[in-house]
Amino acid sequence: MRGWFRLTLGLLAVVLGALWTVQGLGYGGDSVMAGHRIWAVIGPVVVLIGLVALWYGLRARRRRN
Repeated sequence: MRGWFRLTLGLLAVVLGALWTVQGLGYGGDSVMAGHRIWAVIGPVVVLIGLVALWYGLRARRRRN
């Protein structure tokens, strides 16, 4: 079960980071985050954190099997 938690958090972070990036670049429509460049910077950072969490989650699951 240890790897599932990291995989879930990683996937959530990747999706949220991508959404924040799109919103920050102004492509997401009307929202509070639309057009604010800070979200275009925070988004990719969150995606990278999510990818690292996915990698650790996959590694933990492989070790277990």
